[in-house]
Amino acid sequence: MEQDINITITDRDGVAHKVLAPTDIAMNLMEVVRSYELAPEGTIGICGGMAMCASCQCYVTSDTKLPEMQDDEEAMLFEAFNVKDNSRLGCQIQMTPEMEGLVVELAPES
Repeated sequence: MEQDINITITDRDGVAHKVLAPTDIAMNLMEVVRSYELAPEGTIGICGGMAMCASCQCYVTSDTKLPEMQDDEEAMLFEAFNVKDNSRLGCQIQMTPEMEGLVVELAPES
């Protein structure tokens, strides 16, 4: 059964986009941002979603229960710029039905 979820992504210009994300094709938040072209090509997901760069860092502003951070994501955010308490790497947030209502803001390009 196909189920799209509603998420809100604020781009780096401060514009909020309400988008539908499919939950049936193992997509992550970084890929959703790319598919809707909410960040210029080459400025997000540079490492291809391996948690090896922080180009898809975002701030989670909803109280959505997120998957726990893995060591590689934590290590990457430790070295990244503009990190806040609610920073996550978009490539590490899978689009699942539980992410319905997720609200994020893209971190500034470092």
